Amino acid sequence: MRVLIVTVAGMSSRFSQSIGKPCIKCLYHNNSIKECLLYRLLSQKVRFDRYIIVGGYQFGELKKTVETEFTEFTDRIIYVENRHFEDYGSGYSLFLGIKAALQETPDEIVFAEGDLFIDGESYIKACNAHKSIITCNSDPILANKAVVLYYDEENRVHYVYDTGHKSLVIKEPFQAVYNSGQIWKFADIPLVNKTYESLSKNEWKGTNLVFVEKYFQNIPKGLSEIIFFNRWINCNTVEDFNRIQRG
Repeated sequence: MRVLIVTVAGMSSRFSQSIGKPCIKCLYHNNSIKECLLYRLLSQKVRFDRYIIVGGYQFGELKKTVETEFTEFTDRIIYVENRHFEDYGSGYSLFLGIKAALQETPDEIVFAEGDLFIDGESYIKACNAHKSIITCNSDPILANKAVVLYYDEENRVHYVYDTGHKSLVIKEPFQAVYNSGQIWKFADIPLVNKTYESLSKNEWKGTNLVFVEKYFQNIPKGLSEIIFFNRWINCNTVEDFNRIQRG
């Protein structure tokens, strides 16, 4: 059983501001719904047995649109509502997604943030890998956009992100630093269970990077790898979205 978790619960304030009205970012399109980020992600040439969509902001509208427009996937979609999308961090959406995924008895779980565009070749490579996967992109590491992945002196995985979009700080020596691609594959389901159960309620209220970092810090050596995306766009604004359309 292969499961994809997509989290799309946030209010997308920067994106809505860029188009001048409230918007469910993952469903935004200019001409056809098939242009939207969520449809692009689900329609990649990778077979999943279950799609778990974790929504929050305008959840009813999100569910209605997907049920109406994504008919080829509806028999495999599980909807999960995050009622704390305003007062908790992104970790709580991942908590709900993993909780739902584990009930499906998966063999592997792929987790993707729902505001991304990724080239198909790289995405297929990440999903079909036999190991647990960390992804990166080649964009400049900017504090107002990037999630930093770095390896410390002991080659342990760490993530750094500023929710205020102002500055990034690494407080220790490091071996390597990358711009995170914000998609991960968890191939070790017992470790997913163990990590899921080990996090406190307060930790789940933080960012999804808490779970991700702890999972990859405990993966046995040689059972994870990095995959670099050839083309990757994090859609913070409508201009980012239009870059996809321009190719």
